[in-house]
Amino acid sequence: MSDYYDDRDLQDPDARERRLFARLPALVAKAKECAPGWALHLKDNDPASLIDRQGLAKFPILRKTDLFASQQASPPFGGFVVGQPADYGRVFMSPGPIWEPQGLAADPWRGARALYAAGLRPGDIVHNAFSYHLTPGGFILDESARALGCAVFPAGVGNTETQIEAIAALRPCVYVGTPDYLKLLLDKADEMGVSLDSFKKALVSGGALFPALREAYQGRGIATSQCYATADLGIIAYESLGHEGMLVNEDVIVEIVRPGTGDPVTPGEVGELVVTCFSDIYPLIRFATGDLSAILPGQSSCGRTAMRIKGWMGRADQRTKIKGMFVDPAQMDSLVKRFDALGKVRLEVSRQQDQDVMVLKAEADGKDDAFVMELTVALREVTKIGGSVQLVPLGSLPNDGKVIADERDYST
Repeated sequence: MSDYYDDRDLQDPDARERRLFARLPALVAKAKECAPGWALHLKDNDPASLIDRQGLAKFPILRKTDLFASQQASPPFGGFVVGQPADYGRVFMSPGPIWEPQGLAADPWRGARALYAAGLRPGDIVHNAFSYHLTPGGFILDESARALGCAVFPAGVGNTETQIEAIAALRPCVYVGTPDYLKLLLDKADEMGVSLDSFKKALVSGGALFPALREAYQGRGIATSQCYATADLGIIAYESLGHEGMLVNEDVIVEIVRPGTGDPVTPGEVGELVVTCFSDIYPLIRFATGDLSAILPGQSSCGRTAMRIKGWMGRADQRTKIKGMFVDPAQMDSLVKRFDALGKVRLEVSRQQDQDVMVLKAEADGKDDAFVMELTVALREVTKIGGSVQLVPLGSLPNDGKVIADERDYST
């Protein structure tokens, strides 16, 4: 069986670029014609001018805040979807809330190529530990694995002991899910005296794959790769087994721009990752992810010819991914508004025992343990993630505008 998913893995980079921009004007013209949100957003832009990256750079950036405002004004999709409900298949709700349609095409999020590069082959059994609840996380790689010809166990999140029982019975050779949860499964299985030695491959996303964690998995015989994806765009980039940066997926155009602008940076410079994706149902044109990355020079030694990026290098804003879920400053604002006694708050994110840990430091005087418990419950309700609360005196937090502080070390 070939080392490559199809011939597009090996196509000439210049030819790939020409094909993408030959398709782009029609995609944008249809979006403007059929989706009122796009018609308004791109009212001053001519699709015929999209002949190269210079032309694309003149089009406006669409940010998640813009999309959220449009969806609030014109629910559910803000006029940015092409098609009717019969064309969607599924609709999801991501934090915000932001509403996203799926589309009926096979492999709608373009993940089969990433799975193949991670070593998956038709006939493999996949243990999918991404969440199937509300957000598209679980469905993204579920659809991709089945399009590749794999069988999928939809494990989702939680019920760890039950998941271990399922792994022992089904003996899947592949794990997909967040990087941290695989360690939790392995550690718990060790406690239970259950072997999870059927796992030979893993494709992880939804959080940083720290080098020490990858090495630990490799030491247990699990070849582990990662992909970069968002709920809006699907699989944007992915690693091959050589782990030489991330390969930009087919049917997407990636730009790196100066944060806060739409201006492309020079090759190799760190900036905000902006994506244009080719989707008949949910085209996104110059969609700003809020994530930082940089373009890597040259081509991968694996033979694939796609543009490479360094992968996730942090956030251009304070929006932070914790345990596979984004937490936004707006969520912290809504939390503060629930409690009259609170001053400033700061959510500090760190790593302990290879797990993400968040602590909410909150200014409040004269409050007892009952208030801490009430605030802890509210923190989970707002973020959908568990964390602890530490009360500090009023006026003691820095007056620097920072409400989310990511203190994780991404170099180790």
